[in-house]
Amino acid sequence: MRYILKRTLFLIFTIWVALTINFILPRAMPGNPAQVMIAKYRGQINPEAIKALEIAFGVNSDQTVFQQYFEYLKRMFTGDFGISVTFYPATVSSVVSQSILWTIGLLGVSTIISFFLGIRLGIWSGWKRKSPLSTTTIFIALFLNSTPYFWVALIAVYLFGLQLKWFPLSGAYASGVAGWRLIGSILYHAILPALTIIVTATGGWILTMRNNMISVIQEDYIKFAKAKGLPQKVIISEYAAKNAILPSFTGFAMSLGFIIGGSLLTEMVFNYPGVGYMLYQSVLNIDYPLMQALFLIIMITVLVANFIADITYSFLDPRIRTEGGA
Repeated sequence: MRYILKRTLFLIFTIWVALTINFILPRAMPGNPAQVMIAKYRGQINPEAIKALEIAFGVNSDQTVFQQYFEYLKRMFTGDFGISVTFYPATVSSVVSQSILWTIGLLGVSTIISFFLGIRLGIWSGWKRKSPLSTTTIFIALFLNSTPYFWVALIAVYLFGLQLKWFPLSGAYASGVAGWRLIGSILYHAILPALTIIVTATGGWILTMRNNMISVIQEDYIKFAKAKGLPQKVIISEYAAKNAILPSFTGFAMSLGFIIGGSLLTEMVFNYPGVGYMLYQSVLNIDYPLMQALFLIIMITVLVANFIADITYSFLDPRIRTEGGA
């Protein structure tokens, strides 16, 4: 119980630090969103409207930095992220709620598929580590793991989208479709970016799981299980893989947390309307409200995913709770 309490207090503290950094970083950049809106209207805005824009965007010049900070905390906790400069007059909440679904749908599913595929191949490769096929698998995994994602994505777009025309070059769906045709269009547009994510991410899971398996099968309890004459399938699944997967589970939980933040390159290459693409647009347009909301979601997602991984791991391996003072 003490271990869980310590992790919970640490989570609360890190969230507060993340909120504070999230407040400071946009304001350290030159300019403010109200000035961007004034520039869009070529200065044809009266002083009252300018003041209203500053208040709406959270950069009220009549308030001190501390007043702005406490007002910012109040708005963050109530879910009032303000109005987006980039998509004015839409609220930040509406923009984020739409984009986050695209990111979770694409990167979430792709990450889960790559994890389970990599784990299965890693278990087999670790157990059959001396076979030629296992050596070939590791060579391919090393190559994929060291290859930059954007490089694979650009090649995929050029080859399968531009040359062969098997898949669309960009976007999340075709315009002018509805119903089942819309669902089919969404799936069709997601195939190419999903495949590039799965191909590049699977290599890392294979290598990690293989190394864990090789370490575990050297343990005495594996040798004892073999000496008892247990079937190979039972030894692999019930003894070796079950223990070897524990470190990978923590990495998987972390990777789920980084889905939101790691979507930038994917969505820029494929022009996909997710969180990463919205973050890019918010930086270009000095969109404080949207930028702050996206940064906050990214940081909290990573922190909460790490917290869940720690708690779950402590139940899977009781030694963690003992060492942590539970």
